Amino acid sequence: MSDDRYDVIVVGAGNAAMCSALAASERGARVLVLEAATFEARGGNTRYAAGQMRNGFGDPRNLLELVGEADAAQFALADIDPYAAEDFFDDAARLTQYRTDPVLMDVVTRQSFDTLSWMRRQGVRFQLSFGRQAQRVGGRFRFWGNLPCEAWGGGAGMLDAYYERAGASGIEMLCETRATRLLTAGSAVCGVEAVRQGIRQSYGAGAVVLACGGFEANAEMRAMYLGPNWDLAKVRGTRFNTGQGLKMALAVGARTCGQMSGAHSTCWDLNAPEHGDLVVGDSYQKHSYPLGIMVNARGERFLDEGADFRNYTYAKYGAELLVQPAMFAWQVFDQRAVPMLRDEYRVKQVTKARADSIEELAAKLEGVDAQAFLRMVAAFNQACPAGDPPINLGIKDGRGTRGLAVPKSHWAYPIDRPPFEAYAVTTGITFTFGGLKITADAEVEDHAGKPIPGLYAAGEILGGLFYGNYPGGSGLTAGAVFGRIAGVSAGEHARAT
Repeated sequence: MSDDRYDVIVVGAGNAAMCSALAASERGARVLVLEAATFEARGGNTRYAAGQMRNGFGDPRNLLELVGEADAAQFALADIDPYAAEDFFDDAARLTQYRTDPVLMDVVTRQSFDTLSWMRRQGVRFQLSFGRQAQRVGGRFRFWGNLPCEAWGGGAGMLDAYYERAGASGIEMLCETRATRLLTAGSAVCGVEAVRQGIRQSYGAGAVVLACGGFEANAEMRAMYLGPNWDLAKVRGTRFNTGQGLKMALAVGARTCGQMSGAHSTCWDLNAPEHGDLVVGDSYQKHSYPLGIMVNARGERFLDEGADFRNYTYAKYGAELLVQPAMFAWQVFDQRAVPMLRDEYRVKQVTKARADSIEELAAKLEGVDAQAFLRMVAAFNQACPAGDPPINLGIKDGRGTRGLAVPKSHWAYPIDRPPFEAYAVTTGITFTFGGLKITADAEVEDHAGKPIPGLYAAGEILGGLFYGNYPGGSGLTAGAVFGRIAGVSAGEHARAT
């Protein structure tokens, strides 16, 4: 046992973990952060995140409290719909088919804006998401999908701010220190056992916060919980989210909840590496599919690319790729769409085909039945509405196909303007939906539904918030909200013991 004893130990060093550490420190707690990754790679999935954060800001003018004077001039050119905490809750309920835990989701949505304001006071900078969530229409910017705010510098920028504030607050951090077991005294958690530089070490504490991610980087657990083929999915983020925190909690009597067979998964470049790449970051994602069509190896469309705004479909469409032949698809665009593709389509690390005719493109789509593809494109083009108004992704335009077994509900335009481009994608898993059951105060519950004294959790290790799908930008927000709550609860518990 280390001679030092801490008030609060936080396992993990990402968004939720650092919110916990900073909130506990604000309550006067002596805090230790244990991080399995190296110093350079610390931060979990947050380091790979784009940084968009959904929040119930209400009147759009309230966003100026977050983005500050830097965006004030541009704000005057922005068309942003009001979005209250109740709207955020309704989106989460609708997209999870009303399975989300209403108590926990109510906490997330109602505290979302205040938590972002608190993050700003911790040094996190925010900006309007002109590049990702707005389309220029005339001289104005039309925001869509109710996600106008993002962290400056993305997830990495958030982490820089957190770490700077943590250093100034006296929070200690040990990297390359892998937590292996929770220490207990009777029914209460009183510390963490970890391996650091090959040496097993124990650290005592008044309370422990688990904020070390889900099990998405553990192929064995993916196969066990998520099912067939999930062990073959690409991991979008860190290699260190292996479910160790979940195992540690279960070993002391914690219970799971939520969709243990579900995960946030997106369209990810077919030839991306097994785990996230800090050089490329989030640019392996391919999210402009509402502008075109997606086809599988049989040359068939298999989902509604225009079912909703991208924010409300991208987290579930990765799973659709997993059940296609050979687990891949091609996203196909013509010159109506190509100028509007997101920046991730322009990085050099892409799997891409380009051709001056649709017949030539068909021959270049590796693994696809070319003749079936050509027949599908002809049928799709015939099913698109007449007329050719400019594409407006800022509204659900109602331009849907007619007579197809798999419709495209909005933004349906013929694929007929050469040259054509196509991008190969597969399943990229972001985080797992199932995890630990907590109270509204972030206390981890046992099988009897009672809090385990001294044990708290936040971030992707939680279960019960998301099922099958989620509103874009909710993950970082939920992590920050419950991270802050867990830090406050843990700090108060430690002071009382």
